[in-house]
Amino acid sequence: MSRLTPESAEAFIRAHTALRPVPHAPEIRLHVADEATELWQKTEEELEAIGLPPPFWAFAWAGGQALARYLLDNPDLCAGARVLDFASGSGLCAIAAARAGAVQVLASDLDPFALPAIALNAAANGVAERVSASAEDLIGSRPEADLVLAADIFYERDLAARVADWLAGLAARGTRVLVGDPGRSYLPRERLDRLASYRVPVTRALEDAEIKESHVWRFRVASS
Repeated sequence: MSRLTPESAEAFIRAHTALRPVPHAPEIRLHVADEATELWQKTEEELEAIGLPPPFWAFAWAGGQALARYLLDNPDLCAGARVLDFASGSGLCAIAAARAGAVQVLASDLDPFALPAIALNAAANGVAERVSASAEDLIGSRPEADLVLAADIFYERDLAARVADWLAGLAARGTRVLVGDPGRSYLPRERLDRLASYRVPVTRALEDAEIKESHVWRFRVASS
């Protein structure tokens, strides 16, 4: 894969993943890696020359599973809404939002593999007409969305600070902002209200346990 194209990215995804139910949201199926470490190494080895990131899109991360479960169990949050799923990865939360009744979902991610992965996964779940993908860097923007979703994003200090300030600003302007997180290091808990907790099955190849206590949070709207 000397030069990445949408077609070559899709071919890579099809070759190295299988369509399987999400453990904590089995209503949804994703193209996921059979063996996490093998795909991670293969991607790094094969794509090092063109500097592409590790395949975050190939796994159902704990925070995303928790947030997807919450949306599916509370469809009133999404019914008729315009939704942004920030740093969408596989598109799990975007698909959950569409399945829960969102009329329009934008799944954003900077990884060029994530975009075809999102498209494949949305099609596999029958929501391709309502889920679109974008590689635009949306931090600092004012998206046309009633609901913004962010899962498993607070793992790196500088990125977490930027994202937290942006999401808090959206919440202050009246946008509902929900976060799925299994206890990442830089989660801004002081800005959040916890809505739900789940015990989410994960793989030890990615996490430090087979079950991760994961939570759904809402960015707090500051009182006047």
